[in-house]
Amino acid sequence: MLLDPRNTLFVRGVTPALLLAQASVHDALPRLTATAGEPVRCEGWGILPRLTLCVVDGPGDHGVVVPALAAPVIDGTGDGTAPGDMADWCDDAERAGGAVVLSLDRLPETLDWPALLASDATRGGFLPTLC
Repeated sequence: MLLDPRNTLFVRGVTPALLLAQASVHDALPRLTATAGEPVRCEGWGILPRLTLCVVDGPGDHGVVVPALAAPVIDGTGDGTAPGDMADWCDDAERAGGAVVLSLDRLPETLDWPALLASDATRGGFLPTLC
């Protein structure tokens, strides 16, 4: 399923994140759990970060494709408002061996990581890079 890039937010960082809103995979992703404040790995899920398309692949027929070049990227290392670059986000994901993917009802206006991680409505976790 192709996800509208306006319903996505790529966040740069040591462990990059991809926030999805109104994604068809929301109910298929596990409820978000964290250990020591870090999202746990989503078993059976993976991510293929590429400059033009980003694929989130799950078990069975579950998955979503994001037109990455058209999606917003922010630099999450600062205040979370500076624009980022998709090539840099892909490099971050390669270095981290994957990305944190969070599925939400709607994208947040400001990044409040503790609130996102604590919300019962947030689903997802860390997805390793697919080869």
